[in-house]
Amino acid sequence: MATNNKKISDNIQQIIIDNPRTPNDKLEWININSAGKKEIEYLRKRFKFELSDLRASSSKMVSQRPRIRQGSNYLFLILHFPVLKDGKILPEEIEFFLGHGFLITIHSNRLKELVDFFNHCKKEGDSLLAFKFESSAILLYELLNQLMASCYDLLDQNSIAINNAEKVIFEEEQKKAVTEILHLRRNVINLRKILQNHKNIMKKLMQLESSIVPKEDIAKYYNKLIEHSKRIWENLENQKEIIEVLHDTNESLLNYKISDIMKTLTIFSVIVFPLTLLAAIFGMNVVNGMPFMESNYGFWVIIAIMLAGCLGMLIFFKHKKWL
Repeated sequence: MATNNKKISDNIQQIIIDNPRTPNDKLEWININSAGKKEIEYLRKRFKFELSDLRASSSKMVSQRPRIRQGSNYLFLILHFPVLKDGKILPEEIEFFLGHGFLITIHSNRLKELVDFFNHCKKEGDSLLAFKFESSAILLYELLNQLMASCYDLLDQNSIAINNAEKVIFEEEQKKAVTEILHLRRNVINLRKILQNHKNIMKKLMQLESSIVPKEDIAKYYNKLIEHSKRIWENLENQKEIIEVLHDTNESLLNYKISDIMKTLTIFSVIVFPLTLLAAIFGMNVVNGMPFMESNYGFWVIIAIMLAGCLGMLIFFKHKKWL
């Protein structure tokens, strides 16, 4: 058997990776979902981890930044990875305890990639690179590689959303475009906040030492994660710039529409002004001296004057190329 699986409790599962070629070595992966008092106590009694690290692993505690710390005989690591929930990208926290012959992961079970990789290890553990080396550092690399690869799917979804927003903008649905652009900006900002320190963490993990795997090999594997991090960040930078351009374009179109509406209203008010002026003049209570008062066609003469005034204003605007 390449792997032995065991359910320690409702929230704790264990995989033991055992390569028959190296009978003296075994690799244990303990996966904990939503660590509470019982799970923290289990880790404290079995592994003697420091209390500060155990507290940081509780499901009630949320770290605002990545963290890496060397314990007495283990490495404690906190990383955040993005998850998509109801169209919004949110950070999901994972705590790692890494030591000789063991890897412990603590999370809230919302990262599908981690759950899928754990289940893959249960069924096909002998296909893992970690099975060959029986090294916790290599197992951590494979897990992080899966988690970082999932970020590309989110980047692809962002690209699709950017294309849709561009179509909406040039279909002159500016109000809808404003909502889509703000949604995109929020997601890209959240992704940047989640992933901005990954490269520095991976550089520190390149210094991991193992009694089984040569340090050069560990550095080679973790250097691949650094390359992933760089490519993801470059894509995020490009998406951020495109979104800013779309935002500026949409703002320009909105301003053009507003200017066009104001121009129409201004022209309308100016054309109506002579009508209002003439109506006010001929509406004065002056019995003697008011022109056309005694004429049988006085009303139509006044209407003709008003229409002539409107026509004159239209000709003037046309001449000025304001229409």
